Amino acid sequence: MNRSTDRIDDDACYRALCSHDARFDGQFFTAVTSTGIYCRPVCRVRTPRRENCRFFEHAAQAEQAGFRPCLRCRPELAPLERHWSTEDAAAILSQQATAWLDDPQHWLDDSAAMGERLAARLGVSDRHLRRVFEARLGVSPLQYLLTRKLLTAKQLLADTDLPVTQIALASGFGSVRRFNAAFLDHYRLNPTQLRRETRHKAQDSGQGTVVRLGYRPPYDVAATLAFFRQRMIEGVAFVDEAQQRLGFTLRIDAGDHSHRGWLLARFDEARSQLELRVSDALREVLPQVIHRLRAALDLDADPGAINAVLHGAFPAGDGLRVPGALDGFELAVRAVLGQQITVAAARTLAQRLVNRFGEPLDTPHAELSRLFPSAAVLAQAEGDALGLLGIVKQRQAAIVALARGVAGQGLVLNGSADVPATLAALKALPGIGDWTAQYIAMRALRWPDAFPAGDVALHKVMGLQGGKQPARAAEAASLAWKPWRSYAVVRAWSAGHVAGPNHGALS
Repeated sequence: MNRSTDRIDDDACYRALCSHDARFDGQFFTAVTSTGIYCRPVCRVRTPRRENCRFFEHAAQAEQAGFRPCLRCRPELAPLERHWSTEDAAAILSQQATAWLDDPQHWLDDSAAMGERLAARLGVSDRHLRRVFEARLGVSPLQYLLTRKLLTAKQLLADTDLPVTQIALASGFGSVRRFNAAFLDHYRLNPTQLRRETRHKAQDSGQGTVVRLGYRPPYDVAATLAFFRQRMIEGVAFVDEAQQRLGFTLRIDAGDHSHRGWLLARFDEARSQLELRVSDALREVLPQVIHRLRAALDLDADPGAINAVLHGAFPAGDGLRVPGALDGFELAVRAVLGQQITVAAARTLAQRLVNRFGEPLDTPHAELSRLFPSAAVLAQAEGDALGLLGIVKQRQAAIVALARGVAGQGLVLNGSADVPATLAALKALPGIGDWTAQYIAMRALRWPDAFPAGDVALHKVMGLQGGKQPARAAEAASLAWKPWRSYAVVRAWSAGHVAGPNHGALS
């Protein structure tokens, strides 16, 4: 392997390939020199001979080496690789950069200037960013981005009946000509040929577009569904635990357009996949919907790496994930509403907020009928109107301040945000302390190492309740769980079964 794959053990990869174990899905890709194709480790084609295999950590590396994605196992379905570090500066930089590049909301920008803007956002020079990518990944930032765009387009060609022009634009290509040229150069097929190869079946109009998303087992589906069921707002979400599915309404603002629709997600545990059905109104931003749902259900988590650190302390939590959110602003508002009260009380306040300020939405599903209030709407909310809902003044101020920060586009609440800067910005707002900021970092910013050290329920589970300076003691004890402290918190809360005030999972 080249310079970017120090973590790759070729012999271990081949053994994993022979096992077809879904736990390794997305952690590496196998390129076969005799066919020119690269595959996921779960691919069910005949296992290639060892001497014909090359192993790559990222799909972009395989494509840079001249290999094409397999049409059977479809590398675009694999969970994204998330190797977290909190000590290696180069690793942290590449984590932040790839998280930003993975987010389709950034793909519509001019690619030629993207490297410079990304470097400026990360506080480094464009040259240094390219040097880090080359050293760690073996590709440039723009090569990594091109692979992400092409694999997204490949999924849309295979799974949807969207016109090629719409797929090109949704995947971040500025024109169909550029899209066709890139596709032909990388895959030696034009988009129409690939659609014929994958034998796409037209989907029923009005019933939504269906795509599949992979994840790595183990995944505690029951725990995830129960988490969302306990917090669901009527009209905005529903959970059907018997059929292992859940649904949401969603608003996505892209440029000058606001897309409003619904989505349904059903777990297919036998295949370690999620079946996602998205309303026609969200088809133009389907890559963003997919990205948000992967974050909300934590589909890209690597249980092997997490459990290697946490299994000893939490042996019953190997399949637990950190539930996220489709909308970081909604999660932040609900975190404020959940301060110092129970899950049921927080949900009641959120329901009142939606009933008063939420936007009606016409859908074919009776359970989904309203959108959570937008930041622009709550930024203009009067204190009296919020007070009539039972929201106390301190939380009124926090909600309005959050809304103004997000509506003004200065406060970013998603996985591509600068975590330290966002934490500082949140704690500078009225009514938001460290607990709320850390909770938002866990679920909205998707930061795996968030830790609300002042959480009372956490102190109880850790046996620190009643001691001197329990927050400081919890912080010190938590160092053994880095860089997966968010997952440790979820496991601790699950083990404690505490539902009183200050419980970290209230909102």
